[in-house]
Amino acid sequence: MADQEEKVIILTGASRGIGLAAAHTLLSSSHKLVVISRTHAALDQLHYQYPSQVEVLAGDLSNASLRLNEKAVELALSRWGRLDALIVNHGTLEPVRRIAEVDLGEWERGFRSNVGSAVGLIQAAIPSLRKSHGRIIITSSGASQTGYVGWGCYGATKAVLNHLALTLTAEEPLIATISIRPGVVDTEMQREIREVHAEAMSESDREKFAGLKRDGGLLRAEQPGGVIARLAVRGEVGGLKGKFLSWNDASLGEWQEE
Repeated sequence: MADQEEKVIILTGASRGIGLAAAHTLLSSSHKLVVISRTHAALDQLHYQYPSQVEVLAGDLSNASLRLNEKAVELALSRWGRLDALIVNHGTLEPVRRIAEVDLGEWERGFRSNVGSAVGLIQAAIPSLRKSHGRIIITSSGASQTGYVGWGCYGATKAVLNHLALTLTAEEPLIATISIRPGVVDTEMQREIREVHAEAMSESDREKFAGLKRDGGLLRAEQPGGVIARLAVRGEVGGLKGKFLSWNDASLGEWQEE
């Protein structure tokens, strides 16, 4: 994948935060995007700003009956004739509830939103990514490695996605799959952690996340978002296949902010 060549990427979770930052990084370098959001309006500004580079699909990826997975790939191929990368960046923190108190149906919905929808989209993209020797970049979380009170479902789904990168690396040698920990970023999810879900968390965790906001310790979305975007389209990533890496890991120096 030559650095200067324009690429075609499917990007989920592009309406805000890390996904929106990744979208702007890619679009400013003339790449083409199929972006997926629950509502079309959330991504209209991207479409207006880059009309020849952006196609928008609206709907809930966890609703298999909408066929958004197949439609996204079909749209990329019909519009630009290829697919070079898939960035899996969507997900939900909910349910934020202790294991002893959670309803099993809430976990099932969480897994459908964070895992099932990701696997379905990856499955649809694999044939095209084989042809382009493409890439799959997964936005994971430090919660996949650390236990937080109330975050069992979220952390478990992210751990599954980390393992999915390993499995895809074994099964799909023509595709480079990498899982990225973006760190604690100043996003809407962080606001929800502080303002909506705080009561379901431990006191120490509440203070940790409140303190990061209060003391200016949150990352800008452009920092991990830029790394994720550049990993999708630039450089040789063979040695990184299957790995779960922090966005600022030394091995990602080539893709970090210039």
